[in-house]
Amino acid sequence: MSRTALPSSHATASAGAAPASRVPPVRPEVEHTLPPLTGVAPERPLPWATRVWQQGTVRRFAILLVLAALWEAAARWQNNDLLLPTFLQTARALAEGIASGELLAKTAISLAVLLKGYLAGIAGAFVLTTLAVSTRLGRDLLSTLTSMFNPLPAIALLPLALLWFGLGQGSLVFVLIHSVLWPLALNTYAGFQAVPETLRMAGRNYGLTGIRYVLQILVPAALPAILSGLKIGWAFAWRTLIAAELVFGASSGQGGLGWYIFQNRNELYTDKVFAGLALVIIIGLLVESLGFQTLERLTVRKWGVQR
Repeated sequence: MSRTALPSSHATASAGAAPASRVPPVRPEVEHTLPPLTGVAPERPLPWATRVWQQGTVRRFAILLVLAALWEAAARWQNNDLLLPTFLQTARALAEGIASGELLAKTAISLAVLLKGYLAGIAGAFVLTTLAVSTRLGRDLLSTLTSMFNPLPAIALLPLALLWFGLGQGSLVFVLIHSVLWPLALNTYAGFQAVPETLRMAGRNYGLTGIRYVLQILVPAALPAILSGLKIGWAFAWRTLIAAELVFGASSGQGGLGWYIFQNRNELYTDKVFAGLALVIIIGLLVESLGFQTLERLTVRKWGVQR
């Protein structure tokens, strides 16, 4: 049988036609003109009252005003200044205590002791959590210590602290460290455990180890949990300090805000007692709004880590 060869020109045309068939067709560009938007009212600015109410500070102030009004009404209905002074009487006692400088001096003493214990507790929690994320023994140590001491009330350790450190600021600082250390260590370690593995691998690829790995990788990623631990530690420390001063009195001959409340309670100056309690609350609100919320706004909210 004989085979007939195709002409070379036909073979070349067939080979050249194959790629051309795979070229997509070119569609012509079309420009559509949208009709004008009708039937929609122009956007109007929000009323002044609505814009003011959207501010968080205004809403909190309104809540405080409502609580003050309820306090005033309940006190007037009770009609017994010894049991429950009115809001106006408490505000007058608070203003007089601040004007005389007595309340400010007592508050300064309490805050100085609080700052020492709070910073020492933060340092201890940082050391424990650094060991926990670095070594297996550190994890076992943190787990064992927190299981032992976290359920123990800090105020219960004050009699023992008085035996060890005497009647002074050392005893108060000791119980403050206890109240701050364990909740902060637990929150920080939980935040470290939640750091994504991708970030951990990136830190290892850059050769980060030890304290550099913790500061540059774990701390920024776990900052929301760390801030929560700082807020919890602050609340525990503040109420522990006031309770310690109420129960055990002055430190080194100088009483703080809790001692001011205790003394006026013994002398039946109930309005001054409520003034001291109100100042405790005011300091807590200022630390929360001016301190922690500002820190969150400048860090985790700005970075998009937290709403």
